[in-house]
Amino acid sequence: MSERAASGIHHVTLITRHVQANVDFYVGFLGLRLVKRTGGYEDGLQLHLFYGDRLGSPGSLVTFLVWEDGAPGRVGTGQVSEIALAVPPDSLGEWMTRALRAGVPFEGPSREFGEPVLRMKDPDGIIVKLVGADLAAAQPWGDEAVAPRRLRAVTILTETPEETAGFVGRFGYRPGPRVENTMRMVSDTDAVDIRDVSGYVPGIPGTGTADHVAFRAPDVAAVRAEEKALARLNSSATNVHDRKYFTSLYVREPGGTLIELATDGPGFTVDEKAERLGETLLVPPHDKERAQDIAVMLPQFSLPGEPRMVPRDLPFVHRFHVPDDPDGSTIVLLHGSGGNEADLMPLARRISPRATLLGVRGRSHEEGNARWFRRLTAISFDQPDIRAEAEAFAAFVEGALSAYGLDSSRLTFLGHSNGANFAAAVMALYPQAVRRAVLLRAIPVLETLPPTDLEGTSVLMVAGARDPFGKGAPALAEWFRANGAELDLRSVDAGHDLVADDEALARQWLLRENGEEHG
Repeated sequence: MSERAASGIHHVTLITRHVQANVDFYVGFLGLRLVKRTGGYEDGLQLHLFYGDRLGSPGSLVTFLVWEDGAPGRVGTGQVSEIALAVPPDSLGEWMTRALRAGVPFEGPSREFGEPVLRMKDPDGIIVKLVGADLAAAQPWGDEAVAPRRLRAVTILTETPEETAGFVGRFGYRPGPRVENTMRMVSDTDAVDIRDVSGYVPGIPGTGTADHVAFRAPDVAAVRAEEKALARLNSSATNVHDRKYFTSLYVREPGGTLIELATDGPGFTVDEKAERLGETLLVPPHDKERAQDIAVMLPQFSLPGEPRMVPRDLPFVHRFHVPDDPDGSTIVLLHGSGGNEADLMPLARRISPRATLLGVRGRSHEEGNARWFRRLTAISFDQPDIRAEAEAFAAFVEGALSAYGLDSSRLTFLGHSNGANFAAAVMALYPQAVRRAVLLRAIPVLETLPPTDLEGTSVLMVAGARDPFGKGAPALAEWFRANGAELDLRSVDAGHDLVADDEALARQWLLRENGEEHG
């Protein structure tokens, strides 16, 4: 690479925990164009957004992996810590006004390497610098007087600055000026600032951090040649992947930062017309068969000016999926052990395609896995924790009904395993909170099921005939009946996991509950 003309940065990829706030900042505030929205190529259930100029030209791209409500990371060594966008030199005053109006925190203007700079923070706390630099946009987008034109620089934190700089030099960069502990490596179009932070904490992946920076390669042959060169160098392990819009090679530089080499083509117009870029959620070719499930599990968002559901601060992490033609009903989803708020969305969509889905995440954790309450052993449970979480969940339901204007008469709760057990406990302790429920593989987890008034409550329980955890299901069913619930108890030829018959039974039961015809 070092023998070719410098070509600069292709893109930088970061991680966000709130997709709507991210879109509002990068599209609504900065004015970049959303040029692509896809399921991740490594993980189809991870939304990946690409922002850039009109066509998402290499050198203009800032991309985000969406870890919705995911754990924050820590910025440290072995990471990109800042990104910089070039804007017209005389536009910084306007950007200050815009930042004040939008409530975006900023510092400056100051000067860095002789250029005027405004330092801002995006909603995840990532430092985004607007640099007054007279650089041209490859494919202009937005107001020419103020719009970001391209990436100007990234900053890498390292404890091995000389080795990191030498490695970056492989991709067409040459030493530039040095200011205090920062060495600037320059290409013909942009810069990489290598900051010596010896003794600083190592970076931890997570939201609010960068995943990698990518440099440009003209074609696949150049990527393969660099792969061979790195093998001779005995560098860290390399991986080459076809990302549809470009072919990539990944490698870690000596300081630990993940580096990508990405081809300029074929670009983002291979599957969308230029005027429609970024409008449709696309999934990688290898995930085509489960595209509908992926679409319902990925977090939704609205572009600036589009209708949106404003999130509320409620006791549980939650996420909506709103279909194109909602019928006014809502299904509240309670996942099983180790799941999350999106796990049951594909099942719920198939059961009731026009229902709005409200996925909720349990707040207890066991070895990093989300649950609804703590376990003491495999078959005994923390009773005070169940009661405390049930109280919080009842408050969540009341808050969600008010905050989102949901119709309580058209509310159904769907739980599997730990989520179904928890829903049954909520019904025992707060019977008004849950009046209609589909409980898949449920057993009682309260040591004593209290007498309560379940008149007007409808329940479908589906047990697995071979479920090793299902011995308590008959007792729970009897309790429902004894307390006045209208219970439909079914059994399917299955263990603890869900099968197609669960979906069919739930669909038919819900149709009956709604008074609709069914086969």
